[in-house]
Amino acid sequence: MLEKQTINLRQLGGNRAGEVKFGRWLANKKVTAMELINEITGKTRIPATGRHVLAIQDTSEINYQAHVKRVSGLGTVGNGKDVGFFIHPILILDAQDETCLGLGAIKSWIRTEGANPNYKKLPIEDKESYRWIEAPEEAKRTLSEAEKITVIADRESDIYEEWYRIPDEKTFLITRACRDRKLINGSLLFDYVHKLKISGVYEFEVNERVGKRSAHTARLEIRFGEVEIKKPNTCISKEAPKSIKLKVVDVKEIPETIVGNEEPIHWCLLTTHSVQTKEDALQIVKWYCLRWNIEQLFRTLKKQGLDVESSQVETAEGLMKLVILALYVALQTMQLILAREGKDQLTSIIFNEYEQKVLSLAQKKLEGKTQKQKNPHSPDKLSWAAWIIARLGGWKGYKSESPPGPITMLRGLRRFETLLEGYQLAKMCA
Repeated sequence: MLEKQTINLRQLGGNRAGEVKFGRWLANKKVTAMELINEITGKTRIPATGRHVLAIQDTSEINYQAHVKRVSGLGTVGNGKDVGFFIHPILILDAQDETCLGLGAIKSWIRTEGANPNYKKLPIEDKESYRWIEAPEEAKRTLSEAEKITVIADRESDIYEEWYRIPDEKTFLITRACRDRKLINGSLLFDYVHKLKISGVYEFEVNERVGKRSAHTARLEIRFGEVEIKKPNTCISKEAPKSIKLKVVDVKEIPETIVGNEEPIHWCLLTTHSVQTKEDALQIVKWYCLRWNIEQLFRTLKKQGLDVESSQVETAEGLMKLVILALYVALQTMQLILAREGKDQLTSIIFNEYEQKVLSLAQKKLEGKTQKQKNPHSPDKLSWAAWIIARLGGWKGYKSESPPGPITMLRGLRRFETLLEGYQLAKMCA
C-alpha cells in the first residue's frame, strides 16, 4: 500500500491472481482486526520510550453508502442513514520536537442500533462516548515506557468520567470544553473564564478550512486560571468524585484579525497540567494546536489520499481490516510531510536500503544546478527522502514555497513506485 499508494486490490496484486490472493487474506478468519491493531500500535512502544508524548485522539466515519447494494454487515454512520463504520485512532507525537512516532491505539466499531431513549442514564461503558476513555487507557499500556503522556482531544471528549479515570502520575489531559459546566463556587465555567484577566496575546497561523475558515494570522487573547467542576447529574458512577479541580486556558481571537463574517477562534481548554504562568498557558495552547495532525491523517486516509471509501471489498470485516492497514500507510505519509516541515527522523523508518538507493538516483535528476535547487538534507534523515518524494509529486523545491502537503506526497510516492519498477526491470535486462 505504501509503495503503490492505493487500497485497490487489483492494483495491489498486479493481476487477477494477486487480487484474489489479497481478497482471501482479508477474508481469512485467522487474520483479525485486533491482531493488526496490536502489530501496528506495538511498533510505537520503542520510539516513545523515555519521551514526553502527545496522544491525540479523534473519530472519523468511513462511509460506504456508494456501495450499499454490494457490501454486507455494515451499520449506520453519523447521519443515521448512510452505511459504514467508525474508526478512532490515537496519533502519537513527541511533545518537544513534534515528530510523529506512530499510533497508540485504534478503536473501530459498527453502529447496529438506533439511539437509546435512556442514553443519558446509561453507564459510560455502555455509551459510544466510552471510546474517549477506553482508547487512552489502551494507549497508556502501549506507551508504558514513555516518560509522560498528554492526551489531547476536541470538545466531544469533554466527559466528566474522563477527568478522573485517565489521569495518573504521568498521564495528563488537554480537552476543549464542550459545555458550560457548573463550578463548585456556584458560577458557570464560561462566565468565570470571561472574567479572568488577559495575560497576553498569542499569534497563530490558521490553516484554511474550505467553506468554514480562511487562512490567516490570528491574534488571540490568553486567559488562565483554576476551576473546580461539579459532578453532573448525567454521571451516574458511584466512584466519581463530587468535584474535580482543573486548570483552564482560554484563547479568543481579537476583532482586528477576524476575517469577514467568519466566527472568531475561541478555545476554552481544560487541562490537568499545572498552569502557573503565561508561558505555561501558551504551552497548553501550542500542544492543542497540534491536534490538526490527526485531521491531516484522516485527510490522507480518505478521498484526497488513499480513498478508502472507494474499496470494492464486500464484507464489513474485510473492509475494517483494510482500513486499519490503510491508516498505518497514511501515518507513514504523515511522517514524510512532517519531515519536510522540520520534524525529522531516520530515513530507515520508512525506506529500506534498496529504496534509498533508488531515491539517490532520482535525486540526481531532480536537483538543479544552483544551490537553491539541491537537496539540503543528509541522506540518513527522512527529510532527505521527503524532499525527493515531494519533488516527484510536483513540488518545485524552493524554500520560499509552502511545504508540500499530503496530496503532493501521495503523487510523489506513486511516481516513486514507478521508478522502483523501472529500476528492477532495467536490472533484469542488464
